[in-house]
Amino acid sequence: MVKLRLQRTGTKADPHYRIVAADIRAPRDGRFIEAVGHFHPSAHVASQKSIFNEEKTLSWLKKGAQPTDTVLALLKKDGIWAKHKG
Repeated sequence: MVKLRLQRTGTKADPHYRIVAADIRAPRDGRFIEAVGHFHPSAHVASQKSIFNEEKTLSWLKKGAQPTDTVLALLKKDGIWAKHKG
């Protein structure tokens, strides 16, 4: 099964995350299938905190990829989840 989840990058004091489509058996920071966006929790501008490639993200959701709880919240905040369900 494929999940849309966060992959941690960045330094200890300044985390950055890639949003990736990965097999559930792969380790958190290990192999992934495709990167679909990124998330910077320390960004000063709210619009730059999470950026998705909408086309890739919707494609993976249509193929049956399940988002984790955190990624689901980000998808809802950016309005991509509504496009997938609507």
